[in-house]
Amino acid sequence: MTRLSTVARALLTAVAVSLAATAPTTARAGTDPKAPEDFVALRSVDPTIIQEMRYVTPHNFVGKRIDGYEQPLCILTRPAAEALHEAQTKLLRQGYTLKVYDCYRPQRAVDHFVRWAEDLHDEAMKGEFYPNVDKTRLFADGYIAAKSGHSRGSTLDVTLVRLPAKPTRPYHPGEPLEPCFAPKSERFPDNSIDMGTGFDCFDTLSHTLDRRIQGRQRANRLLLKGTLEGLGFVNLAEEWWHYTFKPEAYPDTYFDFPVSRKSLTNAH
Repeated sequence: MTRLSTVARALLTAVAVSLAATAPTTARAGTDPKAPEDFVALRSVDPTIIQEMRYVTPHNFVGKRIDGYEQPLCILTRPAAEALHEAQTKLLRQGYTLKVYDCYRPQRAVDHFVRWAEDLHDEAMKGEFYPNVDKTRLFADGYIAAKSGHSRGSTLDVTLVRLPAKPTRPYHPGEPLEPCFAPKSERFPDNSIDMGTGFDCFDTLSHTLDRRIQGRQRANRLLLKGTLEGLGFVNLAEEWWHYTFKPEAYPDTYFDFPVSRKSLTNAH
């Protein structure tokens, strides 16, 4: 009986150790951080704004779905979302709609960009997004950084679409790539009005007020800029599509909750 008890105790101890070893893995699986209460899905504030969330698809400069993008969802702080709704109301009366490419961006996505930029052999999407930029220059030239204002929740990438909006066809991985600054008829067929370059074009032609961008392309950029800046957004001069609502609700905080409805406290 003594020996049997000893064996039984040993078995029970082994089972307990095994369960203890596996418990942290199970716990970690459900420990993604949540968004603060004042983060909202844009669609709950304005369902008319088009959402073409590029980083949940392979049609981006990396060529793969980006870490942290679990759903094609625009998440913003409520003040930014409500200001964007005001902009949409103005633009609808002029025959346009806003379209967002990216909104809140988790830190893990920024980390993914950094790892990609450090891999100098991965240039699968160079032909479209950075034809004239040597990949060794992405950090020095400011195209990639270890932190992004998007992670603070009040920054978005946005364009204009003429109504009635035509759908943008899906990108097919491996299809021939055209430079993002090629004439609009040659670029990937985005339904955005002509801004002179495509979204996420790593080129100085993307600078909002670049003097080489004239005529209708310049007028289109200025329509977007004037509308958004009149409602509290500030443009990043190097990217015609990049705007931040000021004052930011979280000017010094870089969040890392996933882009997903389950991250929102008050999901709609």
